[in-house]
Amino acid sequence: MTYLDHNATSPLLPEARVAWLDAEDRFPGNPSSPHRLGTRADAALDQARQRLAAILGCSPPDIVWTSGATEACNTVLHHTAARASAAPVCVSAIEHPAVLETARHLFRDRLHLIPVGRDGVADLAWLTHHLARERPALVALMAANNETGVLQPWREAQERCTAAGAAFFCDATQWCGRLPARGLGACDFVAGSAHKFGGPRGVGFLKTPSGSPLLPLFHGGQQQEGRRAGTENLPGILALVAAFEACEARLASEGTLPARRAMRDRFERDLLAALPSATVTGAGAERLWNTINVVMPEVADCRQRWVVKLDKAGFAVSTGSACASGSEQPSHVLTAMGRRADEAGRALRFSAGWLTPDSAWHDLLRAIVALQPEMAGTGSVADAR
Repeated sequence: MTYLDHNATSPLLPEARVAWLDAEDRFPGNPSSPHRLGTRADAALDQARQRLAAILGCSPPDIVWTSGATEACNTVLHHTAARASAAPVCVSAIEHPAVLETARHLFRDRLHLIPVGRDGVADLAWLTHHLARERPALVALMAANNETGVLQPWREAQERCTAAGAAFFCDATQWCGRLPARGLGACDFVAGSAHKFGGPRGVGFLKTPSGSPLLPLFHGGQQQEGRRAGTENLPGILALVAAFEACEARLASEGTLPARRAMRDRFERDLLAALPSATVTGAGAERLWNTINVVMPEVADCRQRWVVKLDKAGFAVSTGSACASGSEQPSHVLTAMGRRADEAGRALRFSAGWLTPDSAWHDLLRAIVALQPEMAGTGSVADAR
């Protein structure tokens, strides 16, 4: 099976596996225990925090370890809701549900959605206007979209929020490990998850504002200075940092990113030549090198899902949304970009990882071209319309 669904979960990198197994052997103690084994585990946690802070460009005490990005996102929004009982929040219309649905639940009519253009990029002019008029307690804008790979202007948004006195939250889950992370530490809040960049499942981080208290999402022990109750997953944390550092080392290698982008662009060009009625989502914007979202040609029967056919052909890919039928809803990301529901229902997402060979893209293209007559029903796109 050729795996092209790294935006959902990226398989464990060798560096992370080694770090996890080593930690299991070397640090059996609870970091909160007073004996020597506990002290050693606590020291390893501190070192991991220092290493992650160096990657992000922030202070080590700013880091809170979590179970993943969903917990980190919920923590930020619950913290904001408790501290700003009347002020509105601005959240981009293309955020991950961990942000968008939590914000809808907590803020209801105080939630303002930042619109995006047809290219999938957040409207900074809209944000600037609302920063001056609404004075929101929080602005949430992701670094890179999980469905389309479109990069967001998070640096510019962060600067404008700082000038306006609004807290800025950047969900960097898809950015981390794929583009250099230095500079993310300037944001007030940053969320990340290990399994998106080759670390283990069930561990992530939240970067918090320096010197500011954080209201915990849940209560229990006093771990992490009372900011996050529960015994820290030390092996997972050390594997997270090892995977992150491995990705950063690859990014620092000269020519790596241009070569990866060239492979993506070549696949898109060849796919559109073979299937002229297909379209690449966000083609006019800067995107992650590993992510391609394509609205496929119309087919005779929406139930004949491309993702199912490709799975049978030996390719694990993702669909941008369910077919727009019954109670199933089209992708909120694609509809925010102005796509019709029927178009969103034909979206496929291909997402690669650092260890994905170039041959995977060539093989995928051949499989799609071979399947197209079957998907069209009678052998042509026109017949399926």
